[in-house]
Amino acid sequence: MPDILTKLPQFLTELGGVLAANCLSTGAAVLRAYATDQGPVTSYQEPAAVIWAESVTDVQAVVKLASAYGVAVVCRGAGTGVSGGAHASDGCVVLSLERMNRILELNAADEVAVVEPGVINADLNAAAADYGLMFAPDPASYRLSTVGGNIATNAGGLRCAKYGVTRDSVLALDVVLADGSLISTGHRTFKGVAGYDLTGLFVGSEGTLGVLVAATVRLKYLPLEVRTLAVFFQDFQTAAAGVLAVGRARIQPSIMELLDGASLLELDTRLGSDLVSRGNALLLIQTDGLAAQLEAELITAALSDLGGELSNAGPEEALRLMDLRRSSRGMEGDVESSVGEDVAVPRSQLVHYIFELERMAAHHEVGLRVVAHAGDGNLHPTFWVPGTDPQSTGALAAALNESIDVALAMGGTITGEHGVGQYKLRWLPLEQHAEVLQLQRKIRNVFDPLGIFNPGKAMPA
Repeated sequence: MPDILTKLPQFLTELGGVLAANCLSTGAAVLRAYATDQGPVTSYQEPAAVIWAESVTDVQAVVKLASAYGVAVVCRGAGTGVSGGAHASDGCVVLSLERMNRILELNAADEVAVVEPGVINADLNAAAADYGLMFAPDPASYRLSTVGGNIATNAGGLRCAKYGVTRDSVLALDVVLADGSLISTGHRTFKGVAGYDLTGLFVGSEGTLGVLVAATVRLKYLPLEVRTLAVFFQDFQTAAAGVLAVGRARIQPSIMELLDGASLLELDTRLGSDLVSRGNALLLIQTDGLAAQLEAELITAALSDLGGELSNAGPEEALRLMDLRRSSRGMEGDVESSVGEDVAVPRSQLVHYIFELERMAAHHEVGLRVVAHAGDGNLHPTFWVPGTDPQSTGALAAALNESIDVALAMGGTITGEHGVGQYKLRWLPLEQHAEVLQLQRKIRNVFDPLGIFNPGKAMPA
């Protein structure tokens, strides 16, 4: 590191010579603003500079110089990640792609769009809606997060149950490699199996293999009909059992979300709603397409024997409930001492895992809130305590670690949609065998032999 620090002034001088004046900053306030994303900070570092790329040429120039000087490059979109994937590392430059925000093409006949990485998810959906189409991935941060960031983390969202995660909507990528060269992967067609699937490899790689500069994404039909069911239960485990009941009925909702009583109470407090007065758990289900009404009726029949209070939400109520669910993202930030997670378990284990979460919270004497993309078994439990004393924070850490161990024992994963980033590196060896980790290190070394792309993220050293 000392050798790199001595080279930084010359590196920044050369960089200033190839970029526009407003594309590089070393101002203290800017460095602080771009030092972290929304994830927990385990080791705070500030970048040496922040760079705003405005073109592919800019990205190539930055990467070529960074490789020549051995300077680390941390790519960033909107900074909405919650696993520390865009945290700055010591002596790095943060390469922001937020200004590369053009929709280059939207072809309704081919049902594809070509976008730069800084395009906001919601903006792409607004443009696609004019053609009766949509970009299916819809993370809770969709109003702010970029498509490039969605691809980097293989983001999910509420519609995952029916439409899959981001990887299922990515057809092709343009990527700048560590030597500054530009490659194109994938294809414009929905089907294509020529060669290795490098597109799939880049999706979810968290900026460790190259810099995404354009993406060809598949668009889906915007549903003509949508029906929303709000099912309130008196206990959380019965609500979770409702997810399996819908599955046994062989119905595939577009959205199936689960919130526990603590989450409903928190939403009521924050947003002035009255959810908790209607039950201690909410199963929020949405069907879409021409059979939306029939599917809603079949779901109603499947849930009728579970004791839930069922109400067919009208369009305004449906939108309100969707907004409330998306507003549940980031509630862990309201408590000074809290830890949130992003585990996923097989759907058959959903009820069992929820039972275990409640047992852990009681055993460790910590608070618990749970929201879940129940349709695909992806849960976001948050453990919290009111104080910051070592005993309380120790209880939090113990509950969190146990929640990971139990999820893995049930055949689950440490991250369903948020990525490994910096925060979850400690748990990755618990899920993946040493041979698999070593193979991934070799792959990373092929694409980035100098190790300049997002060091200390996604993969243990």
